[in-house]
Amino acid sequence: MPVPTVTLSSAPPTDAAVPPELPEEATAPPPATAGPLTARNLPTPEKLGTGWKTYVDPGGVEEGFLGNKTWTRKRAAHQAAFEALPLGCAGKLPTGSLPVPQYALQGAYRTADAQPATALLLRFADPAKAAAYRTGYQARMTACGSGGDLSVTPLWSEDSAAASVRRYAGAEAYADVSVLQGSTVALLAAASIDKPAAWAHSVVPALEAVVDSP
Repeated sequence: MPVPTVTLSSAPPTDAAVPPELPEEATAPPPATAGPLTARNLPTPEKLGTGWKTYVDPGGVEEGFLGNKTWTRKRAAHQAAFEALPLGCAGKLPTGSLPVPQYALQGAYRTADAQPATALLLRFADPAKAAAYRTGYQARMTACGSGGDLSVTPLWSEDSAAASVRRYAGAEAYADVSVLQGSTVALLAAASIDKPAAWAHSVVPALEAVVDSP
């Protein structure tokens, strides 16, 4: 009796709102760059707050990646774009497909109080795809509501930037900033931020200045 074979599709992913079929593998340390995205596309720590520093994340089994001895790491673009979306909300989230970025780069920081902060850059094929992703992202954040595993409190919203506070049940609260600049969406999250609305406004120019640079 012939043994059936399984062929994995080689077609590129087309919907960032759908989880990837395969998780990001931790078989080797990830590169410190992702296509054209490098550390130069992330704000230097002093631009984000007094006393901030970059952080070399050692990674590990629970984190799902191996440390590469730098503060930036390449992410699987589809997985990164999906995981950035709010999950576990009490509110009914919008449906519909979202563009998948071409590249994703993550940077790790620590605040002056040694609290974790993360910046995720999603670089799309063109500005229209970047704008479509951020519109879908923001619509989901606005609809998330409170009372679920994740609660989202919107702080302010502008044409190309917005801020919210994410609160995970039984865990920390994060100030969350999204910025659209050209073909890039930047998502910055930091724990235990005092006056998160004002802080979010203050970091937008720093993000806009570098995230979409070649």
